[in-house]
Amino acid sequence: MRRAIGVATAEQIVTGLVEERRLAGDLRHYREDSESLLSMPPGDIASCLAREIKAVAGDTGVDAIGIGLPGIVREGCVEESPNLRQLKGIPMCDLMSKALHEVGIVAPVFIYNDADAVAAGLAATRDLLDRLIRVWTLGNGIGFGVYPWSEGIWEGGHMVVSLDPREQFCACGGVGHLEGFMGQRAMRLRFLDMEPEEVFENARGGDARCAGFVKMWHRALAAATANTIHLDGPGKFFVTGFNARHLDLNLLNQHLQEMVKMSPLQGYVFEVVPSEDNVAVIGAAVNALRAVFPA
Repeated sequence: MRRAIGVATAEQIVTGLVEERRLAGDLRHYREDSESLLSMPPGDIASCLAREIKAVAGDTGVDAIGIGLPGIVREGCVEESPNLRQLKGIPMCDLMSKALHEVGIVAPVFIYNDADAVAAGLAATRDLLDRLIRVWTLGNGIGFGVYPWSEGIWEGGHMVVSLDPREQFCACGGVGHLEGFMGQRAMRLRFLDMEPEEVFENARGGDARCAGFVKMWHRALAAATANTIHLDGPGKFFVTGFNARHLDLNLLNQHLQEMVKMSPLQGYVFEVVPSEDNVAVIGAAVNALRAVFPA
């Protein structure tokens, strides 16, 4: 049976052993949340992840290791990562291979964008490995994951959804980005007097300022989704992450219907799924196994 280690780093560092496309044993959670990575040099991050992988693998041999990290990841290098800025330009695949060798693990390592790992995990856990899967992850940043994995940028959270030059809340510094509306960090910057969950609560209570933002929040996601539909066609979109709980699907669909008018493109549907640690872990491992054993 093919075995791989999967690691997710989005909201916290979670590691698990995966056999084919199922977890084999319990997930391991890092003792601190993923924000602790913000102050770590790249070498220390690699060593930290290697120790977590070793703790899960034990003396068991594995065929591959898949790791989900935020940012633009290509050929094992993190080309840009607004949420882990110290990783910009770092060849994390090489760094991880060295760190793993130091703890006695020799296996091919693959680095993926963290949202792509979620997309692969949804495909694997829902028996949809033969389908196109697209997922929005709504957390500190905004991720856009695609399965089957292919080389690309996939920074959907940085789609431009506004031409207003005042919209400068995205962590990357870009103007009018989706993440500048929907990201947890961006919402905190926009509403310095309340937390994001208070904004949504006050909107339900009739506060005009908050209600106006919540409408704009949904409209921003509709605009970004419309862009992907016009480029890649309709289909199913999953939405997950800790802020997916705020999503009003009726309002989202209402906005999207205003933006997608060509009848062949209107076969789209949304599904909100719980943010579960096992999904991204399984997805990172499944992508790694498929890289080693192409179908």
